[in-house]
Amino acid sequence: MSTAQMTRPPQTLYVTLRRDELRQLKDERDQLQQEVMRLRAHILQAQLDQPAGTQPALC
Repeated sequence: MSTAQMTRPPQTLYVTLRRDELRQLKDERDQLQQEVMRLRAHILQAQLDQPAGTQPALC
């Protein structure tokens, strides 16, 4: 015998941010995106510098 479960609609969460907090979060996001791009470029350059058939060392 199975029991019926009531399903609830998804709830919405509202968050209040001050303008300065939002600006700080955007700045942090931009810095992280730049760091990701820098690391991807570093990995790509390392792959291009490797002779064919060799595996790069993991740090």
